[in-house]
Amino acid sequence: MNYQYPDNLKYTEDHEWILEKEGKGIVGITDYAQHSLGDIVFVELPEPGQKVKIGDSLGVVESVKAVSEIYAPCSGTVRAVNENLLADPALLNDEPYAAGWIAEIEIEELSDKLLTAKEYKFLILEKAEEG
Repeated sequence: MNYQYPDNLKYTEDHEWILEKEGKGIVGITDYAQHSLGDIVFVELPEPGQKVKIGDSLGVVESVKAVSEIYAPCSGTVRAVNENLLADPALLNDEPYAAGWIAEIEIEELSDKLLTAKEYKFLILEKAEEG
């Protein structure tokens, strides 16, 4: 499978991505995650103003195959959520790195376990070989 791994993002082993910019982080799920889930039919978003810690649940993505939690790759305060996903959850399938973003967080601390695109790609290739 030919997944996208934009170099300007950092990734978690749980298949979230974060784009860090000026103290804020835009968070979403990876191309690999959306493909593994299949057709996404429902998204539960965090509340703006909600405080999160690294690894906390940011919400839920439900597909025809499974329900999966979204985990915070940083600690901070949720500043905005992508309400377009409520009406059109398939944006996560169609544009996981653009229109399918999930939340913007004011970063207090980034996870020290974030992966580069190259490291994340290697992780996915390892999973494919195991599975």
